[in-house]
Amino acid sequence: MLRVIGVAGLGGLLSALGCSLRGATGRSAGPSPAGAGMMGSATSADMSTYMNLFNHHTEIHRTVEEIPGGVRTTTESNDPVLTAQLQAHVAAMYEHVRQGQEVTCMSSSLPTLFRNSGGYHRQLTITAKGVTVTETSGDPRLVKAIRDHAKEISGFIEKGMPAMMRGMMGG
Repeated sequence: MLRVIGVAGLGGLLSALGCSLRGATGRSAGPSPAGAGMMGSATSADMSTYMNLFNHHTEIHRTVEEIPGGVRTTTESNDPVLTAQLQAHVAAMYEHVRQGQEVTCMSSSLPTLFRNSGGYHRQLTITAKGVTVTETSGDPRLVKAIRDHAKEISGFIEKGMPAMMRGMMGG
């Protein structure tokens, strides 16, 4: 069964690792749990999900297709637990966008996408094994950010934690 959710805003799979949440004012969206550090407003359960996705990145499969004005990505796993985590993570990122809670990370593309969330269209399709996301814009700057973000996430899935650490270090 496919469920389709149309959302204008930001995309991101696995991108919240090492991130913090910020409201439209740029201030933290809430108190950080003890020991959260760079995780900002993320809960222990969020952190556990992110770590599990990174630890099992070899069990996640992703395709990225460049389409006019953006990308169409499909990210899936044969593991039902990972499938549920992928679906929940992307839906949670959409909710952050809807609420205007910027997630800041080691991603160079996410800040542009969050701050310009009204400038592009996003459609999330929940699949049996994960998610398909279509992101498009008529603004060439946002098209570049959309495509850059897709590459960042593909790097996380291909290389796991080392790709995340390079992102944190600016590499």
